[in-house]
Amino acid sequence: MNQLTLTTPALLFSAISLIMLAYTNRFLAYAAVIRNLHDKYLQHKDDTLVAQIKNLKQRLYLTRSMQIFGITSLLLCVLTMFLIYVQQHTIAVWVFGAALILLILSLAFLIKEIQISVKALEHHISDMENHQIHEN
Repeated sequence: MNQLTLTTPALLFSAISLIMLAYTNRFLAYAAVIRNLHDKYLQHKDDTLVAQIKNLKQRLYLTRSMQIFGITSLLLCVLTMFLIYVQQHTIAVWVFGAALILLILSLAFLIKEIQISVKALEHHISDMENHQIHEN
C-alpha cells in the first residue's frame, strides 16, 4: 500500500464541500415546503397534508443524518491531515478509513432520501393522471 499523504484527504475537501452544499439546499427547500404546508394545514386540516408532512419529516431526518455523517467525514479528513503532519501515519490511515466509511453512509442516506422523494412525487403524478382521466 502506498503511504497516505496530505494530498489524499485534501482531495475530498472539494467533493465533501459540494455534497454539503447540496444537502443544505435540500434542507432549506424542505424547510420552505414544511412552513407552507403548516400554513395550509392551519387553514384547512386535511389528511393529505398530514401525510405530506409525515413524508417531509422523514426526509428531513434523513437529510440531517446525511449532513452529520458528511460533516464528521470532513472533520476526520482534517484530523487525518493533522496526524500526517505530526508523523502519526498509522493512526492517520485508520482515521481516514473512518472518514471514508462515514462518507459512504452519508451517500447511502442520500440514496434512501431520493427513493422516498421519488415515491412522493409519483403519488402526486398519479393524482394528476387520475384527475385528468376523470375529466375526460
